[in-house]
Amino acid sequence: MGSVGSGKTSFLTQVAARLKGKRRMAAIAGDLTTTIDAQRITDAGIETVQVNTGRMCHLDSIIVRRALEQLDLTKLDLLFIENVGNLICPAGFPLGSHKRAVVISVTEGPYMVVKHPYMFLDADVVLLNKVDLAEAMGVDPDALERDAHQLKPSIAVVRTNCLTGEGVDEAIEALGL
Repeated sequence: MGSVGSGKTSFLTQVAARLKGKRRMAAIAGDLTTTIDAQRITDAGIETVQVNTGRMCHLDSIIVRRALEQLDLTKLDLLFIENVGNLICPAGFPLGSHKRAVVISVTEGPYMVVKHPYMFLDADVVLLNKVDLAEAMGVDPDALERDAHQLKPSIAVVRTNCLTGEGVDEAIEALGL
């Protein structure tokens, strides 16, 4: 889960590169109207079902069930659900997931955690992405990490740059993949 442009798809493409041949993976990619992210995930080697929600700001269980009908679950070790990009609506729809990751980017500003607490309360891992831009954005990654731990002390926070792959191995480990 995460905002548009936070790095959700980039994370999945990095995961695909690392786990290809080790895990059988598929993804459900939620988007309002495009297939851009689904194509990127497919190109990275993960079978992907595209779900367009139109004006709906999140995936729900009915939408996911329909997408699951397009996959042979007996041939999968991992199923990723990339929810529609925002930090409000998906918080209330766990979709039967075993692990929940939230991707936030330093480019979104210093208050992402405190402004969107519900997204983090049910999450297992926070990927604090685009850390290479923190200084230029005037955002303190330590403060974002403190905010996450104040809200939920048990949450794992992993600093990443999902374009270069920095921190992705640690995120994979934190998610138990």
